[in-house]
Amino acid sequence: MEKANKEGIKINKTELARTLGISRRMIYYQHKRPAIDEEVKKQIEAVLTDHPAYGHKRIALELNLNKKRILRVMKKYNIKPYRGRITKPRKKDDEGKKRSEFENILKKQNITPEYPNHIWAGDFTYIKYHEKFIYLATVIDLFTREIVGWHISRYHTKEMVCGAFLDATGRTQTVPEYFHSDQGSEYDCEDYINLAKLNNVKISMSTKSSPWENGYQESFYGKFKEEFGDFSRFETLGELIEAIHQAIHYYNNKRIHTSLKMPPTKYRIKFNQEKLRIVV
Repeated sequence: MEKANKEGIKINKTELARTLGISRRMIYYQHKRPAIDEEVKKQIEAVLTDHPAYGHKRIALELNLNKKRILRVMKKYNIKPYRGRITKPRKKDDEGKKRSEFENILKKQNITPEYPNHIWAGDFTYIKYHEKFIYLATVIDLFTREIVGWHISRYHTKEMVCGAFLDATGRTQTVPEYFHSDQGSEYDCEDYINLAKLNNVKISMSTKSSPWENGYQESFYGKFKEEFGDFSRFETLGELIEAIHQAIHYYNNKRIHTSLKMPPTKYRIKFNQEKLRIVV
């Protein structure tokens, strides 16, 4: 078979292949990579539709593909998570507050979570809604990374953190051995301390002005706000509160946690099933 070039000179494909040192069929070969990448691109976009803040690692887990391949395709097509990081409001230090009687016993005694409900950690964050603030207090299980309790309040009070603790005990029907928090006045108040002691919970507190010592909660709030988006997009406070509940449910049950390689609730269920299998 012959084909004319730009000058109209006929080219023999067999002789051309021989000159180039390749097989004749290679002249007709069309690389499959673009088509494969296009298909992977569509799959990535489908995942981002349901999980708008997933980066390449979580997308790879969702699609069961190599994370380097996912990253390469995302860079090739300039695909980025649909929701970007936002600046996290910081809580103000309690000025003139005396040092707490509690210390970071988790750090001092090198205690790490070994099973669900072994260690809980609590914290709260400010959420700006139009021209006012609401407050979200949460309790996270350090072993499963599951948010086991939460409380939303219009007011910055001690009832906020006590409410989250009680919500956690109600949902799990148990209490932890340890409860870790920062030294904020909400956690260092008499009501909260008595609540913990009444349930025989050992209190651990971060060193003052050391938010990294409660890193799991700090990380949760950072990702939560990043993925949630603009809180003021809701017309009513009731709609916002409902959306927060749905976002926490999504985090617990559907969102892949990078460290766990699965959602927190699924990790807890898997751990309990394997433990039961060992006992039996």
